[in-house]
Amino acid sequence: MANTLKFGNGEWYGKKDTILAYNDENSNYKPLPFDFSRASSATVINKDGLIEEVGSGQPRIDYKDDSKGALLLEPSRTNSITYSEDFSQWTTSNSTVIENNTTSPDGSINAYKLYPDSYGGYRNLNIGGQRGGLNTISIFAKAGEIEHLVLIDHVGTGAGVDFNLSTGVATDVSTSGFESINMIYYGNGWYRCIATAIDGYAYWILSDDGGITVTANGTDGLYVWGAQVEQGSYPTSYIPTQGSAVTRLADTMPNHLNINPLNIGNSYTLFLDTDLNNVENNRVFSEIENSASSDVFTIRNVIGGIRVYNNLDGQYPTNALQSSTNKWAIRIDGTSYKIFGANSSLSGSLSTARDIGEIKFYGELTELKINNFNIYNTALSDAECESLVN
Repeated sequence: MANTLKFGNGEWYGKKDTILAYNDENSNYKPLPFDFSRASSATVINKDGLIEEVGSGQPRIDYKDDSKGALLLEPSRTNSITYSEDFSQWTTSNSTVIENNTTSPDGSINAYKLYPDSYGGYRNLNIGGQRGGLNTISIFAKAGEIEHLVLIDHVGTGAGVDFNLSTGVATDVSTSGFESINMIYYGNGWYRCIATAIDGYAYWILSDDGGITVTANGTDGLYVWGAQVEQGSYPTSYIPTQGSAVTRLADTMPNHLNINPLNIGNSYTLFLDTDLNNVENNRVFSEIENSASSDVFTIRNVIGGIRVYNNLDGQYPTNALQSSTNKWAIRIDGTSYKIFGANSSLSGSLSTARDIGEIKFYGELTELKINNFNIYNTALSDAECESLVN
C-alpha cells in the first residue's frame, strides 16, 4: 500500500504549538506541521504509566494502555474541587487523613491515607462541589486494610456507589441517582473511581462491605489522591488544583492541514484510527476539497458508532456505521467513494471528482485520541481497506 502521510502509530514528534507527521519513504518527519494549541497546562499518562503535567501549548501523547501512544485532544473542563490532592483542607466527618503516606499515580510520595477514627457512623470526605447540571465525580483510590470506598449523593435520592478496590468492580447499590459509574486501573493498586450524577454535591465514605458503616480501630484505612468534579457526562484527564478551581482549556488543532503540497489528486484513501467519547454528537474530522472551501466528508461521533457525511452532495446515511475497533477508511476513486468500518461499509457517488485539499480534527468538541491517521495516494482495494479496519 502506497503510504503518503502517516500521523501517529507510534511515530510522534511534538513541540510547543505543533506536531509533525512521519514519512516512511525517508524514515523522517515531514515538514508538514499539524498546528496545535492549548492555552493552559494539562496532564497526560507518560511512557512510564505515570500522570505527568505538561505546559501550555504542549501536545499530549497519552500512553494509557497503549505502548504506541495517542494524541489526546479534549474539550475545556473545570475541576471545581479547590484542593484536589491536599485532603487536610477537606471537611471530614469521623475520619482522619495522613499526608505523604504512599506513592500516588504521579510517582510522588504525596497520597493521603484516610482512616476512620474512634467514633461510630459515617466516615467520609465531603466533596462539596457544584450543584445542578450533569457532573462527573472522580477520585484516585487504593485499597489498604479497608477495600471499599462508597460515593453517597445526599442531595437527591441518597444513592450510593460501591467501589471495590480489591476487585476493581463498581456497583450501584441503590440503582438510582447516578447516570454512569466506572473504575479505571492506573497501576500499582490505584483505581480512578468515577460516577456521573445530576448533582456534584456528594460524600466519599469508607465502608466494610459496600454499605455505610465501617469498623474503626484508629489505624486501618485506604489511600486517596487526585479528586475531581467536572461538569459533563464523562471524565476527562486529571486537573490538579491547589486552593481554587482550575480550568484546563481545550486542545485544538486550529487550522486545517494543507495537503496540497503532497499532490495526491482525486484517487486516494484516508485511514483513521481513533478512540473517542461516544456520547456527544460532535464533529470529529473534516476533509476539505482542493478547489473549494466546503467540507467533502465530515465524521461525527454519535451514540453507538460514527456517522460519515458526504456534505457536498447532501448524502447523509440514515444509520451510523458501527466499528468496534474505532478504525475507519474512506476511499475516493474519481467520482465514487466507499467508507469502511469494522464489518460495515457504505458506498456512493460524487457529483464530480474531488481532490483532497485540507483536513482538520476537532478535539475541542469531544474527547478524541488519535492513534493513527494515514493518507494513501491511491484508491486501495476493498480487501486492503478491510484489512486496515478489521
